[in-house]
Amino acid sequence: MATVTTSVYEQIRRDIVSRRFSDGEQLVEIVLANRYGTSRTPVREALYRLHAEQLVARHGRGYVVRESSPEEILDIYEVRTTLEGAAAKAAAVRRTDLDLSRLRAAHEAMLQLGTGDGDARAEANRLFHEALWRASHNATVVDLLIRLNTHLIRYPTSTLTFDDRWEVVLAEHARLVELIEQRDAEGARHLAEHHMEGARDVRLRMYADQPTSPARD
Repeated sequence: MATVTTSVYEQIRRDIVSRRFSDGEQLVEIVLANRYGTSRTPVREALYRLHAEQLVARHGRGYVVRESSPEEILDIYEVRTTLEGAAAKAAAVRRTDLDLSRLRAAHEAMLQLGTGDGDARAEANRLFHEALWRASHNATVVDLLIRLNTHLIRYPTSTLTFDDRWEVVLAEHARLVELIEQRDAEGARHLAEHHMEGARDVRLRMYADQPTSPARD
């Protein structure tokens, strides 16, 4: 049963994150059970876990998909900015040669990306940040950042196609790798925080411009 529950949880979570469900859509146990070919018990347990992750919200005696909002963007970035700074600072202190190699490879992949497609840019950007998180050698920070990123990818349009954001990101990533290589912990922390503040500001501008289609870094 644990395996079935985990599978149903992963399927519902995937469909929420990929926006197969609309914001505010009611999640009815029996309907979900039929959709995923299971009983109501694993669906109920999956919804309980998703509520703990704040991907769904209580509505009466049931659940609905949690709605996105500019307030949520600010909340997420307030925490993520601090954690990205902590990860960069730790990476500058603890990084290994292998960590540096991974960071350089991830950055080079971004430089070589021959497309302006937002999804491709977002994926390459995610891989760079994950390499940075791993270089911190702090499992708690990595876990928290992965959870926060789940909330951000609910916003479907990439910030990396907005104006000159891609060029800014590439330049800041390059400098961040340099600072980590030089073991400049405070410099890396400051730049990582500035980097995320820039992403937050672009995301809010995109949200304001397209109120029915919020924004993804």
